Amino acid sequence: MLRRFLLLITLAAGFPLRSAEKPIELTGDYLDSNLSVDGNIVYKGNASVRGENLLLTADEIRFEKKTETFIATGRVVFTREGARLLADRLEYRRTDGFFSAQDIRLGSPPYFAEGAAAEGTPSEITIRRARLSYGEPGPWQPTVVADTLVISPGRVLRTEKASAGLGHAQPFGLPRWQHELAQPFAASIALDGGYRRSLGAFVEAVALVPVSPGLRVGAGLGVFSARGLMAGPALRYDSPENPGNLRGTFRSGYINDHGEKKTDSRSRPIAEDRAYAEWQHQQRSGDNLTLNAQLNWWKDSDVVRDFRPRAFFPVQEPDNFVEGVYTGANFFVSAFARFQPNRFHAVQEKLPELRFDLLPLAVGNGFYTRFNASAAFVSERYSAWPTPTVPTGPAILRLTVPGPTNLPALPVKRLRTTRLDAYYAIERPFAPTDWLAISPVAGARVTSYSHTIPLGSVLDPSGLSWSVVDHGGTTRVLGELGFDATLRTSGTFDYKNPQWKIDGLRHLFTPRLSYRYIPRGDHGRDRILPIDRESFATYLPPLGLGDTRNLDDLHATNTLRLGFDNIVQTRDPVHGSRDLLVFKVANDFRAKRRPGEHGVSEIHAEIAAMPARWLQFDLYQSFSPRNFALREFNSGVTLRAGTAWSLRFGNNFLRGQIQDYAIDGRRRLNERFEAISRLHYDARKHRFNEQAYGLAHKVGNTWLVSYTVSVYSGRKRESNFGLDVRVDAIRF
Repeated sequence: MLRRFLLLITLAAGFPLRSAEKPIELTGDYLDSNLSVDGNIVYKGNASVRGENLLLTADEIRFEKKTETFIATGRVVFTREGARLLADRLEYRRTDGFFSAQDIRLGSPPYFAEGAAAEGTPSEITIRRARLSYGEPGPWQPTVVADTLVISPGRVLRTEKASAGLGHAQPFGLPRWQHELAQPFAASIALDGGYRRSLGAFVEAVALVPVSPGLRVGAGLGVFSARGLMAGPALRYDSPENPGNLRGTFRSGYINDHGEKKTDSRSRPIAEDRAYAEWQHQQRSGDNLTLNAQLNWWKDSDVVRDFRPRAFFPVQEPDNFVEGVYTGANFFVSAFARFQPNRFHAVQEKLPELRFDLLPLAVGNGFYTRFNASAAFVSERYSAWPTPTVPTGPAILRLTVPGPTNLPALPVKRLRTTRLDAYYAIERPFAPTDWLAISPVAGARVTSYSHTIPLGSVLDPSGLSWSVVDHGGTTRVLGELGFDATLRTSGTFDYKNPQWKIDGLRHLFTPRLSYRYIPRGDHGRDRILPIDRESFATYLPPLGLGDTRNLDDLHATNTLRLGFDNIVQTRDPVHGSRDLLVFKVANDFRAKRRPGEHGVSEIHAEIAAMPARWLQFDLYQSFSPRNFALREFNSGVTLRAGTAWSLRFGNNFLRGQIQDYAIDGRRRLNERFEAISRLHYDARKHRFNEQAYGLAHKVGNTWLVSYTVSVYSGRKRESNFGLDVRVDAIRF
């Protein structure tokens, strides 16, 4: 009778196995009284063990009191510390949390593993003869097969005697591999293929595999039926502990090109041996020091354009630099080097530039001071052709030729000088009222050059010319006077519109007035080598003497700049406020004009409207206030319907140079397929420069396969038809 009474209590409330540290409860549909002897307990039918951070379910669970071990058999599910394990049989030791199991499957999202046997503790699980998949197992999922697989749930994963690949194919050997689970999947692969008339049928792949924590090494390989084989090493690296502090990539390629190579940007024949190398590096040391570097070496001007047009067209003249910056309490110290490993376009090199920048510093009585200084060796290379007879002696000869030419390649000459530069300014801001702020400023800039242009020489970078540069130097001293004034006003309006999610309106209106007087800005300009010179830009240039970057190409300035900033906002439950409309307009009034300039500059206007999350409008324009002739007009309208579709209309207009229109659209067809299109129309040439129609296909929730058909017009090197198939990783 006593035995039956205990059985009824156990069936009703489960069997509590408690200690002061680890309370555990064993329950089930019924207790097998024939097997429950000597303190051992056997539950059958939906049996379970529950405890802190532990859940074990099975068809049958036996508890052996002597060893304090649970033995689960039949449809075993073991969940602990963010990992779930399925097995046919599992033993769990209550005293130290150790378990062992056979024929297991384990999930620790986004990783899934299976193996012949497993054992482990709360902090580490070891699987024998294991197969690991990123995402749910499938024929296209990244997969690792290993003799031994060790998982620390939520922390780290490592293998011994492993190989990696997709699905059931693992061609890449991994003797030892370790991966931080908090970081993206270490291995990566990108595939591209299709047909272009200039390349023929082609297939490209870039594969990287981990060789140590934070380092993935591999190669890029491209097969082009009309050109040959391009191959080169590639790698990606980062800090295993903190990828934000150190990361970088490297990619390269070499090909013996036996196809139609045409000529380079200087109309010279391109050699058969073609190659490129690209490197990007970002590093942060502590809270004060950062290092950034970028290298783009091309053996000829069109190697990237021919074989990697996606990378070429956004940046057609790549940069090469190394920069280190130390950030102090109120200053920056930087070392910057820009160099030019390529010989087919000119670059203003700095080899190097050392710079100190003092941020505005209060010096008492309401005054603030600003200071910066730099020392730089600046240089620029040009290709030189025969020139008239010039004076002998220590000199550098330069000749420039605009546009393509059929002249043969000749030695490269340099313009070079050592430049010391310093700028100091003092200002005294004051606010007569809480809505008006005025800041008068006075500054001076001293620049010294070690080399200059002798008087009587000719220097014309825009045409066929020659010049002689001697070893004499010069020092230029410039001063500036001016002020910056800001008037701040605002108004609020109790307007609500639930459909557009508008909860009240606030209008911020800020007129701005700036003035700079630099009477001798062009002093010594006829002798200074124009290396850091003014470049083409359609926006208003920096107004202050200390902000200008075209240091070797300055002009006298007597300019008043007037601008108006308008911002319309509404309340936002997440961010506090949300911009609905941003409208800025400004122009200059010039008392001192350069040849060809007018007293009033173009009026520049920028508008950005975001009335709803599904609608965005942006516009930039500049026009003449004298006759309202439009000089530049760029605009874009973007419509979105969540993830269902998006459509953008855009245009670019620059009088006499550009007038084009573009449409980009995406339409989600279902969970796996998405239609994409792009149209680019050139109104000046009356042609579609690009028509692209494609389909994006998600495979296994891991890969994105894009099929694109493109038709081009007007390109001189590329073919007018392209078929492209590209595979990209979605999640890792």
